Amino acid sequence: MTLDLEGLNSNQRVAVEWDEGPLLVLAGPGSGKTRVLTIRVAKLVLDSPGKRFRVLGLTFTNKAAAEMRQRVEELVPDSRERVLLTTFHSFCADILRQHGSHVGIKPDFVILNQDSDREGVLGDAITAVSRKGIDTDKNDMKLLPMIDRLLSNAVPESQVARLVQDQDFAWKLSALYTEYRRQLISNNRLDFSSLLIIAYNLLTEKPAIAKQIRTIYAHICVDEFQDTNLVQYLVLKAIVGDDPQNLFVVADDDQIIYQWNGASPERLNSLRDDFKMSVVQLPANYRCPPEVIVLANRLIQHNLERAADKEPLYAIKEETTAQVVRIQKFPTMDDELGWVAEDIATQHGGDTGECAILARTKRILESAVAKMQARGIAASLTIRKTEFASAPFRWLHAVLRLANARSDREQLRRLCKAFFEIEGVDLDVQEITADAARVGGDLLRCWFETALVRDGVDGNTVKFLESGQRNIVNRLNVLGFSQSAFTWFAEQDKKLGTYTEEGFADYNEEKSIWENLQQRVVDKYGRDELTLNTFLQEFDLSEKSAPIPANAVRCLTIHSSKGMEFRHVYLIGLAEDELPSFQSIKKGDKSREMQEERRNCFVAITRAQESLTITYAVRYRGWDKKPSRFLSEMGLV
Repeated sequence: MTLDLEGLNSNQRVAVEWDEGPLLVLAGPGSGKTRVLTIRVAKLVLDSPGKRFRVLGLTFTNKAAAEMRQRVEELVPDSRERVLLTTFHSFCADILRQHGSHVGIKPDFVILNQDSDREGVLGDAITAVSRKGIDTDKNDMKLLPMIDRLLSNAVPESQVARLVQDQDFAWKLSALYTEYRRQLISNNRLDFSSLLIIAYNLLTEKPAIAKQIRTIYAHICVDEFQDTNLVQYLVLKAIVGDDPQNLFVVADDDQIIYQWNGASPERLNSLRDDFKMSVVQLPANYRCPPEVIVLANRLIQHNLERAADKEPLYAIKEETTAQVVRIQKFPTMDDELGWVAEDIATQHGGDTGECAILARTKRILESAVAKMQARGIAASLTIRKTEFASAPFRWLHAVLRLANARSDREQLRRLCKAFFEIEGVDLDVQEITADAARVGGDLLRCWFETALVRDGVDGNTVKFLESGQRNIVNRLNVLGFSQSAFTWFAEQDKKLGTYTEEGFADYNEEKSIWENLQQRVVDKYGRDELTLNTFLQEFDLSEKSAPIPANAVRCLTIHSSKGMEFRHVYLIGLAEDELPSFQSIKKGDKSREMQEERRNCFVAITRAQESLTITYAVRYRGWDKKPSRFLSEMGLV
């Protein structure tokens, strides 16, 4: 089997066929970088029949990893044994499942994705530190973001005090940082940031593990490298080692828009210097009309922190007679958003699902959604969800988590609460805990035994619980238990009572989310290799956001729109203090913050496939605003 490379342009083909050491592909928006990356992965597999090495592909979102897996599978069916395409967090979770015992982590560790859970860990750390004689107060709960930054920057515990001038505060912060990490490990829990740094510590403290990974994964490919924070980069360096001959990285310094999360232009420079990488550029844009590319080039040339040899974008699409770029000015934000709603209705009334409204902040988007809905147009504001909201899926998730950690009282509490919302029967947490203590502490087994004999439990529910007890308590059959739970949920949904109506409010939506996530995990690991630990950890690393209705106008922050494309883009709120932000203006026109705001604008306009409409108002929320400086930089005002 051979790959057809005829559809690639010359630069894309050079990248796909590269075999002369580490390579950095500087890929502009709409340049076909995902295609290049997936074809390269497929080619590495096809060019090495009979070989046992694997190809590792690292990216930043589960959605991107799933898309790459699908594309590679289409090119090379049954390639799962030779390829792992995953996220940094998921890969680090794999490392800790296999080798975490060296640093005190057991394979069934829990990933905390809720701020409330992490605040609970910090609260325990504060209590422990205060017992050692260190003064603490209620405001110390606000230190969680600072602890996050320390973790993301891989700051050793011994170095924290040196970073703070106030020595009393430095002593307390250092103690809390150390105790927070200790609390996580001792309770076999990890949050997103500690997952990465503990994996990094493991790889550096036990170099034989990193060497084993390099033996298994002879080729390492990284997508969207510009989004890496420091600890992710350190993980990559630890995996790659001193001889990165087979490192292939795709990045774009013009799309660094996550500085607040640790991304940095310097990191791309460090990559080039640390690994002595050759560079191939992909400036050809297949997405945007030429008029948009002209604006993008004018805008981004004002940024100082760009690669000195960065080539300007050029459009593959030909110019048309249609008006591609429009700019509209309004007296107030209300007028602006009202016009956008009316324009979408009249210009794209039968094609609203192909339209996107982009803005710097969610606040203005919420007003845009209200205007759209008042005009009778379906509109969807993407909201990040990390947990399920409906009672059925809160119950199912709690059961699986309790099956994984049989003494977790918090999961028992959630399980009992959700069961009451589904069935209308109240099971007492204290009673179950006391009963379980007498028979070995298995809270899940005791919950099932209690529910099966409790008066008021429906007959169909009893049958489900009897089979479910065998499936999940005794056999840990995750997929079988989940499938039978869906049947029970459907039966409960049909006979909605007063106790179930609110609990089932998001049921159909979340059923689709659960099934999609479950299929993604099965596709990644295979049914035979899937364990309860892996299933739960992948779920906890994944968003639970609702799918977008096909006919709805997408309303997204610019950060959320990255990696997407839309036929018709409306970029709203292009005024000073909105885009760019007030904070970046305070920092100054040459500041890193202003350059990131400019990259935000660059990303937004390069989402457009056919048309770009830019709007701004003179007055927002009662305050007069000037037109965004980015409008003049693009030559629009």
